[in-house]
Amino acid sequence: MHTMAAAGLRVIAVARRRLTNGASARVKDISQEEMENDLVLVGFLGIEDPLRQQVPAAVAKCNSAGIDVILITGDHPDTALAIARNSGIVAVEAGDEVVLTGDVLETPSQDQLVEKLAGRVRVFARSTPEQKMKIVAALKTMDLVVAMTGDGVNDAPALKAADVEVAMGLEGTDVARESAQIILLDDNFASIVAGIEEGRTVFSNIKKFTNYVLVSNGPEIILYLIYILLPVPLALTVIQILSIDLGTDIIPSMALGQEPPDPEEMKKPPRDRNQGLLTLPLICHSYLFLGLLEGMWSLFLFFYVLHAGGWHYGQPLASTSPLYHSATGIALATILLMQIGNLLGRRFSCRSGLDGGIFRNRLMLLGIVVQLVFSWAGLYFPPVSRVLGTGPVAGSVYFLACSGILLIFGTDYLRKKIAVSFPF
Repeated sequence: MHTMAAAGLRVIAVARRRLTNGASARVKDISQEEMENDLVLVGFLGIEDPLRQQVPAAVAKCNSAGIDVILITGDHPDTALAIARNSGIVAVEAGDEVVLTGDVLETPSQDQLVEKLAGRVRVFARSTPEQKMKIVAALKTMDLVVAMTGDGVNDAPALKAADVEVAMGLEGTDVARESAQIILLDDNFASIVAGIEEGRTVFSNIKKFTNYVLVSNGPEIILYLIYILLPVPLALTVIQILSIDLGTDIIPSMALGQEPPDPEEMKKPPRDRNQGLLTLPLICHSYLFLGLLEGMWSLFLFFYVLHAGGWHYGQPLASTSPLYHSATGIALATILLMQIGNLLGRRFSCRSGLDGGIFRNRLMLLGIVVQLVFSWAGLYFPPVSRVLGTGPVAGSVYFLACSGILLIFGTDYLRKKIAVSFPF
């Protein structure tokens, strides 16, 4: 029997009993207890409930994502251990030390159970509904987010006790489905993992386009501070700022929101449940790193054009001056162009962002084209330049503005490489 159970089979014992002629006549009146006496074992039946092909890969993905998978079952300990080994919940060489049976689970206190969970125990066999609740409660005292799956009536209390309740839609009972927040329509564990990956992707994409949008706010703030503190012309007008925030940044932001799942997302540990969207590292990266870089380069080209046109520090300059229009135009164009490098860099947190996925994301391509065309039109296309209050500059200056794409992308990629090589 142990050999069959260790092979992952559910074992059923088959026995018989020969009834006397008198007992045969009144078989319907014999109680179960009386019927089960003097039985002779005939043999064992092994029933295989094979794992779905997707389960080992899904469990492996959970392990790499920092998600612990625990098996709680009413099956024989040997059967449970075999299933756990085959699915990757425990190592192939794992022994009985990773298994806890229902009779042993009756005695430990919650603190002792927490200690076992913090150790190597990942399989609970011959478990009762009350014990399932006890396990869930112990996990929650460890400040873990607990997701519980179940399909039977006896799973309902444990489902209710968990943070996330997942019921089987095909074979689950009505009680289990009514107790759950999530119902799996295909009863497939891999679907849970796919849902986690999709949730991480959505959150990551929101952070990506938030990071992207905040970067362009950096130069806008810097240029206004310079204007307030020093006797210099204003490098960006209100209409130009609105053309960035309510114009060219919209399509790239939507493109980042549509990015497909990044395989790296399921290699990161779960984020803190109390962590918000706007974290200190994200704000510092947006304003004090990339935003500062955009601001400095656009400010440099702004003053470069002014100086080349004969302006001197402290000298008043009318807002209607062609020189002012050219200078403020190149400041705007520089920010627009550098946002292209920022957009590409936001696709991945560790990789460059230059791969074939750019061409599959049509909104991203459209966003890049819009920024290129708008930066050129603001300088050289009179209908647009009149609205924005900008003017033309020499081709060499526009080329310097274009080099800002490589400047911001390359600098940020260097930061990524340093962050990967020397994690804090």
